[in-house]
Amino acid sequence: MQVNGQAYRSIWLAADGMGVEIIDQTQLPFRFQVLRLDRLEDAAEAISRMLVRGAPLIGATAAYGLCLGLRRAADSQALAEMANRLIGCRPTAVNLRWAVERMLRCLLPLPAEQRLAAAYREAGRICEEDVATNQAIGRHGLALIKKRWHEKQAQGPVNILTHCNAGWLATVDWGTALAPVYAAAAEGIPVHVWVDETRPRNQGASLTAWELVAAGIPHHLLADNAGGHLMQHGQVDLCIVGTDRTTASGDVCNKIGTYLKALAARDNDVPFYVALPGSTVDWTVHDGVAEIPIEERGAEEVLRVQGEDENKTVRTVAIAPAATPAVNPAFDVTPARLVTGLITERGVCPASRDGLRSLYPEQGQ
Repeated sequence: MQVNGQAYRSIWLAADGMGVEIIDQTQLPFRFQVLRLDRLEDAAEAISRMLVRGAPLIGATAAYGLCLGLRRAADSQALAEMANRLIGCRPTAVNLRWAVERMLRCLLPLPAEQRLAAAYREAGRICEEDVATNQAIGRHGLALIKKRWHEKQAQGPVNILTHCNAGWLATVDWGTALAPVYAAAAEGIPVHVWVDETRPRNQGASLTAWELVAAGIPHHLLADNAGGHLMQHGQVDLCIVGTDRTTASGDVCNKIGTYLKALAARDNDVPFYVALPGSTVDWTVHDGVAEIPIEERGAEEVLRVQGEDENKTVRTVAIAPAATPAVNPAFDVTPARLVTGLITERGVCPASRDGLRSLYPEQGQ
């Protein structure tokens, strides 16, 4: 994607081919800052502190994190310890575990002296595959937007509501939920995006809105709870969100508040789609509400808000009494029955066991 006329991905190798560079997403939208990672501990901190976030990008960062760790030790015990350290950084996003396990399958059969070079090659493949996957998600989602545009008799724009950030900043490039929006804009289909802010970390306001400004796509920011009102008044044509983990039966785990959007969409007959790569499906989990671990983050994310004052100084301020406690579940689960369809790199399918199996028959029974 373009940032001030320059093409960027969300993660890339530094000029020396060993270090890894990322965009510090905690500084957006006020500052565009690139950080270099040189140690496994740097990658783990970037994931834990959400300098990088979004399931596909977390997976790519973990893959490169193993590369950085292997620069110091390449024996099997050290590799296992590094893998456990990375997997433990965030419990909900399945791509983290998926990427680490893929790296281990590649590296463990090799002699220790061959592992470092092989790790960099495999991490690079994970990144390239993610870009191609997201472009395919964009093509399949474009068909849904195009269909809605024709239903409106080309009296656009197509109004799309999204929740949190599932754009290129959540992936290596292109994004998942926003990939169809970018594809539609490239084809000249008028689109307009309703951007949930998204509390408590405001990733819609700070990240999704920032992406859409850079892409020149019309959008409006709205408070999280305004989406249902817009749907009641016919101002939303469809919802497209991302996901951090989807069960084998089609339940979807995404940023907290997604479940409420799906309920409002069902009540107002608004199609509710979820965009995801196949790597985000957890084939070992079937009941999302009962089985997916929900990350509980620090209360300060709820009790404090970051913003820029009139002097262009970024500050963090309290929004509640000092004695008030807070809870901060980072995700919720939307049952498959509320999901119109899943947009994947292989096509669009019903949010069900049979639907997913139709696209991923290699997963067996």
